[in-house]
Amino acid sequence: MADNYNDFLNTIDSEWFKPRLNRVVYAVLVAFAILFVRLFYLQILVGEEMRHLSESNSIRLQSIDPYRGLIYDRNGYLLVDNRPSFNISIVPKDARPLERTVKTFAESVGVPASELMAKIVRGSSGRPYRPVVLLRDIDRDLLASVEVRKYDLPGIRVDVKPQRHYLQAGGGSAHLIGYLGEVSMKDLQSGKGYRGGDMIGRFGVEKAYEAYLRGERGGRQVEVDVTGRVMRVLNTVPARPGDSIYLTIDHVLQQRAEALLDGRAGALVAVVPDTGEILALVSSPSFDQNIFVNGMSRRQWQALISNPLRPLENKAIQGEYPPGSTYKIVTAIAALEEGIVDENTTFHCPGHFRFGDRVFRCWNRAGHGKVSLVDAIAESCDVYFYNVAQKLGVDRLAWYARACGLGDPTGIDLDHEESGLVPSKAWKRRRYGTSWQAGETLSVAIGQGYNLATPLQMAMLVSAVANGGTRFRPLILKEVVAGGTVKMTAVPEPVGQLPASPHTLELVKQGLFKAVNHRRGTAWRIRSAEIGIAGKTGTAQIVSRKKGEAGDDKDRAYHLTPHAWFVGYGPADSPKIAIAVIVEHGEHGSSTAAPIVGELIELYLSREKSGTLKADADDPARKTEG
Repeated sequence: MADNYNDFLNTIDSEWFKPRLNRVVYAVLVAFAILFVRLFYLQILVGEEMRHLSESNSIRLQSIDPYRGLIYDRNGYLLVDNRPSFNISIVPKDARPLERTVKTFAESVGVPASELMAKIVRGSSGRPYRPVVLLRDIDRDLLASVEVRKYDLPGIRVDVKPQRHYLQAGGGSAHLIGYLGEVSMKDLQSGKGYRGGDMIGRFGVEKAYEAYLRGERGGRQVEVDVTGRVMRVLNTVPARPGDSIYLTIDHVLQQRAEALLDGRAGALVAVVPDTGEILALVSSPSFDQNIFVNGMSRRQWQALISNPLRPLENKAIQGEYPPGSTYKIVTAIAALEEGIVDENTTFHCPGHFRFGDRVFRCWNRAGHGKVSLVDAIAESCDVYFYNVAQKLGVDRLAWYARACGLGDPTGIDLDHEESGLVPSKAWKRRRYGTSWQAGETLSVAIGQGYNLATPLQMAMLVSAVANGGTRFRPLILKEVVAGGTVKMTAVPEPVGQLPASPHTLELVKQGLFKAVNHRRGTAWRIRSAEIGIAGKTGTAQIVSRKKGEAGDDKDRAYHLTPHAWFVGYGPADSPKIAIAVIVEHGEHGSSTAAPIVGELIELYLSREKSGTLKADADDPARKTEG
């Protein structure tokens, strides 16, 4: 019986069990092979990516934007701060499927999906878990709409971020302070740690002192669920706010200057003569910086760039104008230093000057009679300076102009400063391929012809005359403060001396004082019984008058009306402030530009005398850092 049982087992083993066992073994081997291949793929081929995905699905690092540094005037008056803003961001990896989520969101907010996708591509930089800002500073209605639909918009989130806020309504100080703009691809590739959606200084002080104002990004480590929702905060590294900066600007003076130029095209620069500190820098018309931060419509942009008064141009440093009779300061210095004239040299002015076959007119068609240098400056006698120019020559005059700081940038910390133009024989040969004509020197000597200067250059020139001859680099940054501690204090930076002896400067100053305080002076109307103001008027012709044409410009079109200049300082015996102003197409410096300077000098000096400046500086409410 045992034999029969063994035979049965052998029959089963051979005929039924072994084939089935082999199939099971093969199936197990195939399963293990598939498992091995999958593990090899996940751990070896894409292991690094899977590790990041695994970590990101549980623990993520979130950026904390720093508060940008505040901007104050010289006396602690707050000009720029930050306010909270609601921004909509997207985490691309959480927004699955991304295209459908973006399309749904775009339809709900009325923004082209292609525009949003471009932002995502630019901002994520190959990091799918990095949030990308889609919309900034949304209103409450849109915020509520997004919150209601958040389950239909995976990966979309609302963040509270600091937003730049310019406190001066209507664009006060816009050309000086500047504005922010979103980082470009070039910024992202600069290696300076910028991320998509960051805001960076694009213009003015905001750009010049970006390194101080920016601050340092912080971060926090958070645990999230599969939808990206934060479950808990594991660790936080606070952001370091940017440093606060104090400008050299006097807010009260700046505001008044803006008001005086309101409705006119022009520029004004006020300087502390002994330091080169800029007290006011105005370009008119201006614009509202907040629209650059919040975003502007195509219509707003077109209105800005098509405005014939050029509101986006900083005319104080970029506007190049014929300096008109304010240039006679340079001509007088050159004539005295070259020994062509002295304080006793006189010329007769019959109202015109004949040179070759041309007649050059004086602005006073009746003539000034016998005129000395001091009187020629005070009464702005063109004929006197025609005589001087004939003996000086253009190249010697050009040398003195450059030595006075014209023809080159002043070195202010603002972008795109123009250099103006100082013509010479070599310049004309290079530029036009023709020789210099002797008659052209006569026009140059009175600030016409090819001459070009910026308001800032003329302000620094009259400032150097006021302080006795020292040329300074213009300063707009006074202090940098971090955490209540002064981190940096700017110091005056002399860049050279006027090419003039003390005696020469004294004669020029006498002429400038007499221009305001003598009845025949061209700025007689702004004289002050309390403050001795000195200065020089200028009328810059846009086109030359034809021979025999009447001198009345009232019938001319606006764009052909001369520009009005005035440069001056006060008090004359101990200057505290120097100012240059140009009013485009203002016609006469004496009637249009001079009163602006006179009022501002009186305002500044009266505040200094009454102690208001010190009171502003000592007001603790204005020194609080945010």
